[in-house]
Amino acid sequence: MDINTETNRKEKMSKTRRIYFARLFGRSIVLAAAIFLVIFYPSAFDVLEGFRFFAEFSVLHLLWLIWIIDMVLQLMPVKAHISIGSQKQFLVRFRPIKEAFNYQKLKQHVITTTRSAYKVFILWGLLTAAIGVLYGFGLLDTVSVFLISVFFYVADLICVLIWCPFRLIMKNKCCTTCRIFNWDHLMMFTPFLFLRGFYTQTLLALSFVVWLIWELCIMMYPERFSEITNLALRCSECTDKLCTQYCRKLRNGKQDKKEKAEEQG
Repeated sequence: MDINTETNRKEKMSKTRRIYFARLFGRSIVLAAAIFLVIFYPSAFDVLEGFRFFAEFSVLHLLWLIWIIDMVLQLMPVKAHISIGSQKQFLVRFRPIKEAFNYQKLKQHVITTTRSAYKVFILWGLLTAAIGVLYGFGLLDTVSVFLISVFFYVADLICVLIWCPFRLIMKNKCCTTCRIFNWDHLMMFTPFLFLRGFYTQTLLALSFVVWLIWELCIMMYPERFSEITNLALRCSECTDKLCTQYCRKLRNGKQDKKEKAEEQG
């Protein structure tokens, strides 16, 4: 048996991956709790309507606060327990390669990944439009749209930890290098476009701000978002070890050689 294979099998799950699995479990509990409220305490969702946010306390206020904090953390260079994939726009996460940048290659990388990103944007827009049509015809109500967003909240970490359908379009090898990593909250809250309450509109507005800053950073600092120029994003330097498909096989240095060859090419 290959020594590297045997070693990889014995490796423990990284701390970051354990934390993200705990978060996935927590989000699943949130979804289950939301379904429970729909069945037994539907009045809890009154907070979603207009300015009822300020009228009375609901357990959904706690979820609103969690979502707000999650998005604020994406706007800050926080190292603790947050994947580098979500923080690569910050200078503190940038480890430039020692050689001079191949700007032509970097430019092509940005163009290619942005084209793929906006294919995802269009597909998600079509999905959102379908939700809007169902809502407009009365086939979905406010609570149903809210539950869809909570389901997306769970699906987000399934994409990170288990399998991501967007990788088929993006062609990225893992979340660390993902061009759309911080699109998560905007995608999660796009169904709120059709709801007019303070609760939903504040979440949608902040998610748009997070998305916009992410996109502006890609335009201003493209070198921070590519493993071609940022050593911190390379598999051989990975500390998150979130990825199930790639991390293990890339720890023996083979990927590092490939990365250097691409860099010189």
